[in-house]
Amino acid sequence: MEECMEEEEGLIYEAMMDDQNHNNWEAAVDGFRPPPPPPPSSIAAPAREPPGGQLLSVPASSVDRKGPKEGLPMGSQPPPEATGVIMMLKSCDAAAAVAKAAPAPAPSSTININTSTSKFLMNVITIEDYKSTYWPKLDGAIDQLLTQSPGDYIPISYEQIYSCVYKCVCQQHSEQMYSDLIKKITNHLERVSKELQASPPDLYIERFNIALGQYMGALQSIVPLFIYMNKFYIETKLNRDLNDDLIKLFTEHVAEKHIYSLMPLLLEAQSTPFQVTPSTMANIVKGLYTLRPEWVQMAPTLFSKFIPNILPPAVESELSEYAAQDQKLQRELIQNGFTRGDQSRKRAGDELAYNSSSACAGSRGYR
Repeated sequence: MEECMEEEEGLIYEAMMDDQNHNNWEAAVDGFRPPPPPPPSSIAAPAREPPGGQLLSVPASSVDRKGPKEGLPMGSQPPPEATGVIMMLKSCDAAAAVAKAAPAPAPSSTININTSTSKFLMNVITIEDYKSTYWPKLDGAIDQLLTQSPGDYIPISYEQIYSCVYKCVCQQHSEQMYSDLIKKITNHLERVSKELQASPPDLYIERFNIALGQYMGALQSIVPLFIYMNKFYIETKLNRDLNDDLIKLFTEHVAEKHIYSLMPLLLEAQSTPFQVTPSTMANIVKGLYTLRPEWVQMAPTLFSKFIPNILPPAVESELSEYAAQDQKLQRELIQNGFTRGDQSRKRAGDELAYNSSSACAGSRGYR
């Protein structure tokens, strides 16, 4: 009887241990599965044991199927040996700890920004740099361009001058550079005006022509050198043009001061043929018309000889007057010993007679 009871208790105990082992293995498998998504409700889900925790707490190898008499008690099992999964978890934790302890690398964009900023700061042109380094180069080049004679070679680097202007404009020195340029050219024109005032009458027209031609030739080089300042400062902020401003300077500081002394000399030279060369007369008249077209009213006949459409169109009733003016001019030329027209007509008549005689001789020979 006692043996039967012991056998029944052993079977019951083995069944209970089988159930417990089955539950422990299911818990171990669940530990390696990914955690389920959080519930949509605002109530926090209960904390879940870390993966492998149940394996450490209730290992299956600590249970003996021989029963409570020969097996070990459940609460006093020794810790199991570390398996491959547990070692992998420990290595991952160690790697995470090292990653947290290491400092985060600085982003490369920050380094690039700092480098570019330092380069930009190194290239900044202060107002002291402009006055001591950049403007002296421009000043010397402008001096040479204003005083050169037509056809002279100027040993300056146009690329270097243009680069100076470009850098000064980019560094917000356009206003100062424009002011310095106007002041520089104004001082030069005032010296030119004083030299013209000291000229004798017989050299006055020729020297005015030289000053006008020299200045207009210099503008053809100065304006392109300052084209960047003209585009991004004068045209944009002042709504003007550099070439017009520089022509206006010559008008105000030279031409306006000498127009009333120059015009009588031009009219006198017009009445005396070849007192002034035609090229000099044409350059001065066209130059004055460019500077200020209103000056045509001072001597419309003089301007009409070099500039078209100055006088009103001719009418039939004034043809006799035009003919009288031409005859008067021819008489003046003859009085001054100019007989080129008569010689031309005589030469033309001789050629006509020669051609006629040659034609007649040829016709007789043909017969």
